[in-house]
Amino acid sequence: MQRIYLDNSATTKIDKKVFRAMEPYLKQDFGNASSLHWFGQNAHEAITKSRQQVADFLGCNFLEVFFIDSATISDNLAIMGVVKQALRQNSGQAQKKPHIITSQIEHPAVLELVEHLEKDGQIEATYLPVNREGVVKIEDVEKAIKENTILVSIMYANNEIGVIQPIAEIAKVIKSFKLRVPSSKVLFHIDAVQGANYLDCNVDKLGVDLLTLSGHKIYGPKGIGVLYKRKGVEIEPIIFGGHQERGLMPGTENTTTIVGLGKAIQQVSSFKFQVSKIEELRNKLIDGILNSISGTSLNGSRENRLPNNANISFSGVEGESILMALDQKGVAVSTGSACASGNLDPSHVLMALGVGVERAHSSIRFTLGKYNTEKEIDYVLKILPGIIEKLRKISPLK
Repeated sequence: MQRIYLDNSATTKIDKKVFRAMEPYLKQDFGNASSLHWFGQNAHEAITKSRQQVADFLGCNFLEVFFIDSATISDNLAIMGVVKQALRQNSGQAQKKPHIITSQIEHPAVLELVEHLEKDGQIEATYLPVNREGVVKIEDVEKAIKENTILVSIMYANNEIGVIQPIAEIAKVIKSFKLRVPSSKVLFHIDAVQGANYLDCNVDKLGVDLLTLSGHKIYGPKGIGVLYKRKGVEIEPIIFGGHQERGLMPGTENTTTIVGLGKAIQQVSSFKFQVSKIEELRNKLIDGILNSISGTSLNGSRENRLPNNANISFSGVEGESILMALDQKGVAVSTGSACASGNLDPSHVLMALGVGVERAHSSIRFTLGKYNTEKEIDYVLKILPGIIEKLRKISPLK
């Protein structure tokens, strides 16, 4: 059976050049990077090279780059690290709880942690709404920020609907507040996992203090992420037991995956010439579905979204049923975030857009990548109308 992969926001296929770069560190160059002998120093040099490749991509100093075991841990380290630092500095002082601002459509790695810290009584939190396009409003950030705000954490581009947030504008709001309130120590963190392939991630242009990346979303390996931490920003570690990554990520470095991430991020610039092709195919998919199947609607902004993302609702049909029917025809898609697989609750992202429970349950996320072809999109557009027609006849939502 022909197999078509349209779930690139969940993970991407590893690039052949990335795999070749990793392979020696699974065989002959297997040393522990903390060892002083030749094997160890060879691994250490490979990690240093990868750190510089990431720094070049972000436009920062390589000492501001930390390799973390995953993007989820990177998000957690950024948030928990800032909170722990604030609580330690305020110890014994009668001050308000640290305040964190985030949005209602964040990845669970951010949203669930903030909710946990709030429930645990360690912080107070503000969850910014989004408009029907899925965008955080700048004026809401301005209203929410206050003297005890220690962190604003907003994702660069959403993993479900692909909508891009106005990060540089939010950074200006934070900077302006800090000029008005010199005692403020508010920091700005963004999860740039989904945006790295398509958006400018220069940290100075964005105006961020902390930034999270992931290897397996950019045609690199799973199990490796990055935390960018601007020089002068102090955060507490959340894991203990070693000196690796200057104490922020203790544990023996996974040289193989670090090398893979470095090579993958180096490839992003050469990949960008393919973005227009991906966007063209994505537009063909969106237009083909909306024009040929009644009762369909695009979720999130059409213009202000990643070029590979199409999140579409099919009224009267459950998304899970569409996913399984497509899978039987050889097409892999998602009903939302892969991290929420198995969760029967409607997508918190779509609910934040105000689309309602039924429409949220009837959504499918198609995310393209550099290996997709026009022939594959034609095949999906050929089989999908029949699938929806059949499912609507038997759907309990009808």
